[in-house]
Amino acid sequence: MIRLLAAARRRLLAENRFTRYLAYAAGEIVLVVVGILIALQINTWNDARKDRQKELAYLANIRADLVTNIAEMDRYLEVRTGRIMAARRILDHFNGKPITDVSAFNADGISIYSWQRFYLVENSYQELVGSGNLALLSNHAIKNQLLDIQALYHKMKGEEDHYRFDTETTLYKPLHQTMDTEAMVADFEYRVSGGKSGRKGAVDAATFAPFLRNQTLKNGFVMTIIGYDTMNAQMRELRQRCETLVEAIDAETRRG
Repeated sequence: MIRLLAAARRRLLAENRFTRYLAYAAGEIVLVVVGILIALQINTWNDARKDRQKELAYLANIRADLVTNIAEMDRYLEVRTGRIMAARRILDHFNGKPITDVSAFNADGISIYSWQRFYLVENSYQELVGSGNLALLSNHAIKNQLLDIQALYHKMKGEEDHYRFDTETTLYKPLHQTMDTEAMVADFEYRVSGGKSGRKGAVDAATFAPFLRNQTLKNGFVMTIIGYDTMNAQMRELRQRCETLVEAIDAETRRG
Protein backbone atom coordinates (compact mmCIF):
# COMPACT_ATOMS: atom_id res chain seq x y z
CA MET A 1 0.00 0.00 0.00
CA ILE A 2 2.78 2.45 0.89
CA ARG A 3 4.61 1.66 -2.38
CA LEU A 4 1.46 2.28 -4.40
CA LEU A 5 0.93 5.63 -2.71
CA ALA A 6 4.54 6.61 -3.32
CA ALA A 7 4.27 5.68 -7.00
CA ALA A 8 1.03 7.61 -7.33
CA ARG A 9 2.63 10.60 -5.65
CA ARG A 10 5.56 10.62 -8.09
CA ARG A 11 3.19 10.29 -11.02
CA LEU A 12 1.03 13.16 -9.86
CA LEU A 13 4.02 15.41 -9.27
CA ALA A 14 5.34 14.57 -12.68
CA GLU A 15 1.98 15.48 -14.21
CA ASN A 16 1.79 18.65 -12.07
CA ARG A 17 -1.43 17.62 -10.49
CA PHE A 18 -0.72 19.31 -7.18
CA THR A 19 -4.25 19.17 -5.78
CA ARG A 20 -4.56 15.46 -6.31
CA TYR A 21 -1.08 15.06 -4.81
CA LEU A 22 -2.21 16.81 -1.65
CA ALA A 23 -5.16 14.45 -1.46
CA TYR A 24 -2.89 11.43 -1.72
CA ALA A 25 -0.51 12.94 0.85
CA ALA A 26 -3.41 13.44 3.22
CA GLY A 27 -4.37 9.84 2.62
CA GLU A 28 -0.89 8.75 3.61
CA ILE A 29 -1.12 10.77 6.80
CA VAL A 30 -4.50 9.25 7.61
CA LEU A 31 -3.12 5.77 7.06
CA VAL A 32 -0.18 6.48 9.37
CA VAL A 33 -2.48 7.90 12.05
CA VAL A 34 -4.86 4.95 11.74
CA GLY A 35 -1.90 2.58 12.03
CA ILE A 36 -0.70 4.33 15.17
CA LEU A 37 -4.19 4.24 16.68
CA ILE A 38 -4.55 0.55 15.91
CA ALA A 39 -1.15 -0.14 17.48
CA LEU A 40 -2.13 1.85 20.57
CA GLN A 41 -5.43 -0.01 20.77
CA ILE A 42 -3.66 -3.36 20.53
CA ASN A 43 -1.29 -2.30 23.32
CA THR A 44 -4.28 -1.21 25.40
CA TRP A 45 -5.99 -4.55 24.83
CA ASN A 46 -2.83 -6.41 25.74
CA ASP A 47 -2.39 -4.36 28.92
CA ALA A 48 -6.04 -4.93 29.86
CA ARG A 49 -5.67 -8.65 29.22
CA LYS A 50 -2.56 -8.82 31.42
CA ASP A 51 -4.28 -6.83 34.19
CA ARG A 52 -7.27 -9.16 34.00
CA GLN A 53 -5.01 -12.18 34.31
CA LYS A 54 -3.39 -10.64 37.39
CA GLU A 55 -6.80 -9.80 38.83
CA LEU A 56 -8.07 -13.36 38.33
CA ALA A 57 -4.89 -14.74 39.92
CA TYR A 58 -5.39 -12.51 42.97
CA LEU A 59 -9.05 -13.51 43.20
CA ALA A 60 -8.13 -17.20 43.06
CA ASN A 61 -5.61 -16.76 45.89
CA ILE A 62 -8.04 -14.69 47.96
CA ARG A 63 -10.70 -17.34 47.46
CA ALA A 64 -8.30 -20.04 48.68
CA ASP A 65 -7.59 -17.97 51.81
CA LEU A 66 -11.31 -17.50 52.41
CA VAL A 67 -12.00 -21.23 52.17
CA THR A 68 -9.19 -21.87 54.66
CA ASN A 69 -10.62 -19.24 57.00
CA ILE A 70 -14.12 -20.70 56.82
CA ALA A 71 -12.82 -24.15 57.81
CA GLU A 72 -10.78 -22.64 60.65
CA MET A 73 -13.75 -20.61 61.89
CA ASP A 74 -15.87 -23.76 61.96
CA ARG A 75 -13.25 -25.31 64.22
CA TYR A 76 -13.09 -22.26 66.48
CA LEU A 77 -16.88 -22.04 66.74
CA GLU A 78 -17.06 -25.67 67.79
CA VAL A 79 -14.28 -25.27 70.36
CA ARG A 80 -15.59 -22.01 71.78
CA THR A 81 -19.13 -23.37 72.03
CA GLY A 82 -17.62 -26.25 73.99
CA ARG A 83 -15.95 -23.72 76.30
CA ILE A 84 -19.31 -22.10 76.98
CA MET A 85 -20.79 -25.46 77.92
CA ALA A 86 -17.78 -26.16 80.17
CA ALA A 87 -18.22 -22.79 81.93
CA ARG A 88 -21.90 -23.53 82.52
CA ARG A 89 -21.04 -26.92 84.05
CA ILE A 90 -18.49 -25.26 86.35
CA LEU A 91 -21.02 -22.63 87.43
CA ASP A 92 -23.43 -25.42 88.38
CA HIS A 93 -20.87 -26.49 90.99
CA PHE A 94 -20.42 -22.90 92.21
CA ASN A 95 -24.17 -22.92 92.74
CA GLY A 96 -24.14 -26.05 94.91
CA LYS A 97 -24.01 -29.08 92.62
CA PRO A 98 -21.61 -31.68 94.11
CA ILE A 99 -18.50 -32.62 92.11
CA THR A 100 -18.80 -36.32 91.26
CA ASP A 101 -16.04 -36.44 88.60
CA VAL A 102 -13.16 -34.29 89.85
CA SER A 103 -10.98 -35.00 86.82
CA ALA A 104 -13.73 -33.91 84.40
CA PHE A 105 -14.34 -30.76 86.46
CA ASN A 106 -10.65 -29.96 86.41
CA ALA A 107 -10.49 -30.59 82.62
CA ASP A 108 -13.39 -28.19 82.04
CA GLY A 109 -11.50 -25.43 83.80
CA ILE A 110 -8.20 -26.06 82.02
CA SER A 111 -9.94 -26.03 78.63
CA ILE A 112 -11.14 -22.52 79.42
CA TYR A 113 -7.81 -21.27 80.75
CA SER A 114 -5.99 -22.36 77.58
CA TRP A 115 -8.01 -20.27 75.10
CA GLN A 116 -6.59 -19.24 71.72
CA ARG A 117 -6.88 -16.16 69.55
CA PHE A 118 -8.21 -16.46 66.01
CA TYR A 119 -5.98 -15.23 63.20
CA LEU A 120 -7.37 -14.56 59.75
CA VAL A 121 -5.38 -15.97 56.83
CA GLU A 122 -4.99 -12.85 54.72
CA ASN A 123 -1.69 -13.28 52.87
CA SER A 124 -3.22 -12.69 49.44
CA TYR A 125 -5.10 -9.59 50.58
CA GLN A 126 -2.00 -8.12 52.21
CA GLU A 127 0.04 -8.81 49.06
CA LEU A 128 -2.66 -7.13 46.95
CA VAL A 129 -2.65 -4.02 49.13
CA GLY A 130 1.10 -3.96 49.76
CA SER A 131 1.91 -4.14 46.04
CA GLY A 132 -0.45 -1.27 45.25
CA ASN A 133 -2.62 -3.53 43.10
CA LEU A 134 -5.92 -3.10 44.94
CA ALA A 135 -7.10 -1.02 41.97
CA LEU A 136 -6.82 -4.15 39.81
CA LEU A 137 -10.08 -5.38 41.33
CA SER A 138 -12.58 -4.18 38.75
CA ASN A 139 -15.58 -5.48 40.68
CA HIS A 140 -16.24 -2.81 43.30
CA ALA A 141 -18.63 -5.06 45.23
CA ILE A 142 -15.84 -7.60 45.74
CA LYS A 143 -13.43 -4.86 46.79
CA ASN A 144 -15.93 -3.47 49.31
CA GLN A 145 -16.65 -6.95 50.72
CA LEU A 146 -12.93 -7.49 51.24
CA LEU A 147 -12.66 -4.22 53.13
CA ASP A 148 -15.74 -5.05 55.22
CA ILE A 149 -14.20 -8.40 56.20
CA GLN A 150 -11.05 -6.63 57.32
CA ALA A 151 -13.06 -4.14 59.39
CA LEU A 152 -15.05 -6.91 61.11
CA TYR A 153 -11.87 -8.89 61.75
CA HIS A 154 -10.30 -5.93 63.54
CA LYS A 155 -13.48 -5.56 65.58
CA MET A 156 -13.15 -9.22 66.58
CA LYS A 157 -9.55 -8.64 67.67
CA GLY A 158 -10.78 -5.87 69.96
CA GLU A 159 -13.26 -8.25 71.57
CA GLU A 160 -10.50 -10.83 72.04
CA ASP A 161 -8.38 -8.20 73.77
CA HIS A 162 -11.29 -7.47 76.07
CA TYR A 163 -11.74 -11.16 76.87
CA ARG A 164 -8.01 -11.50 77.48
CA PHE A 165 -8.24 -8.74 80.09
CA ASP A 166 -11.18 -10.51 81.75
CA THR A 167 -9.35 -13.85 81.93
CA GLU A 168 -6.21 -12.27 83.36
CA THR A 169 -8.08 -10.43 86.10
CA THR A 170 -10.94 -12.78 86.98
CA LEU A 171 -9.49 -16.23 86.17
CA TYR A 172 -5.70 -16.41 85.97
CA LYS A 173 -4.80 -14.21 88.92
CA PRO A 174 -7.27 -15.67 91.47
CA LEU A 175 -6.60 -19.20 90.20
CA HIS A 176 -2.85 -18.87 90.79
CA GLN A 177 -3.48 -17.38 94.21
CA THR A 178 -5.95 -20.06 95.27
CA MET A 179 -4.98 -23.35 93.63
CA ASP A 180 -2.02 -25.68 93.24
CA THR A 181 -1.84 -25.46 89.46
CA GLU A 182 0.91 -28.12 89.31
CA ALA A 183 -1.51 -30.67 90.76
CA MET A 184 -4.24 -29.56 88.34
CA VAL A 185 -1.92 -29.93 85.35
CA ALA A 186 -0.69 -33.34 86.57
CA ASP A 187 -4.27 -34.60 86.81
CA PHE A 188 -5.18 -33.20 83.39
CA GLU A 189 -2.07 -34.71 81.80
CA TYR A 190 -2.91 -38.11 83.28
CA ARG A 191 -6.45 -37.81 81.88
CA VAL A 192 -5.56 -36.81 78.30
CA SER A 193 -2.61 -39.23 78.03
CA GLY A 194 -4.64 -42.21 79.13
CA GLY A 195 -2.42 -42.70 82.18
CA LYS A 196 0.88 -42.57 80.26
CA SER A 197 2.02 -39.39 81.99
CA GLY A 198 0.89 -37.02 84.71
CA ARG A 199 -0.33 -38.20 88.09
CA LYS A 200 -3.50 -40.06 88.96
CA GLY A 201 -5.54 -38.58 91.79
CA ALA A 202 -3.48 -35.39 91.90
CA VAL A 203 -6.68 -33.49 92.79
CA ASP A 204 -9.85 -34.40 94.68
CA ALA A 205 -13.10 -32.68 95.65
CA ALA A 206 -11.49 -31.09 98.71
CA THR A 207 -8.83 -29.54 96.46
CA PHE A 208 -11.50 -27.38 94.83
CA ALA A 209 -13.28 -26.28 98.02
CA PRO A 210 -11.48 -22.89 98.15
CA PHE A 211 -11.88 -22.61 94.37
CA LEU A 212 -15.67 -22.82 94.66
CA ARG A 213 -15.72 -20.21 97.43
CA ASN A 214 -13.87 -17.64 95.31
CA GLN A 215 -16.39 -15.09 93.99
CA THR A 216 -13.88 -13.60 91.53
CA LEU A 217 -13.40 -17.00 89.89
CA LYS A 218 -17.14 -17.48 89.64
CA ASN A 219 -17.46 -14.08 87.98
CA GLY A 220 -14.66 -15.09 85.62
CA PHE A 221 -16.64 -18.07 84.35
CA VAL A 222 -19.70 -15.86 83.91
CA MET A 223 -17.56 -13.49 81.82
CA THR A 224 -16.30 -16.49 79.86
CA ILE A 225 -19.84 -17.26 78.73
CA ILE A 226 -20.52 -13.63 77.84
CA GLY A 227 -17.19 -13.21 76.07
CA TYR A 228 -17.42 -16.39 74.00
CA ASP A 229 -21.05 -15.68 73.09
CA THR A 230 -19.99 -12.27 71.76
CA MET A 231 -16.94 -13.60 69.90
CA ASN A 232 -18.96 -16.45 68.41
CA ALA A 233 -21.62 -14.05 67.12
CA GLN A 234 -18.93 -11.92 65.47
CA MET A 235 -17.26 -15.00 64.00
CA ARG A 236 -20.52 -16.30 62.56
CA GLU A 237 -21.03 -12.95 60.87
CA LEU A 238 -17.46 -13.01 59.55
CA ARG A 239 -17.93 -16.56 58.30
CA GLN A 240 -21.10 -15.57 56.45
CA ARG A 241 -19.32 -12.65 54.82
CA CYS A 242 -16.51 -14.93 53.72
CA GLU A 243 -18.99 -17.35 52.15
CA THR A 244 -20.74 -14.49 50.36
CA LEU A 245 -17.42 -13.23 49.02
CA VAL A 246 -16.48 -16.71 47.78
CA GLU A 247 -19.74 -16.78 45.81
CA ALA A 248 -19.04 -13.32 44.39
CA ILE A 249 -15.53 -14.34 43.34
CA ASP A 250 -16.87 -17.50 41.69
CA ALA A 251 -19.35 -15.41 39.71
CA GLU A 252 -16.61 -12.95 38.69
CA THR A 253 -14.15 -15.61 37.59
CA ARG A 254 -16.81 -17.30 35.44
CA ARG A 255 -16.82 -14.11 33.37
CA GLY A 256 -13.24 -14.95 32.40
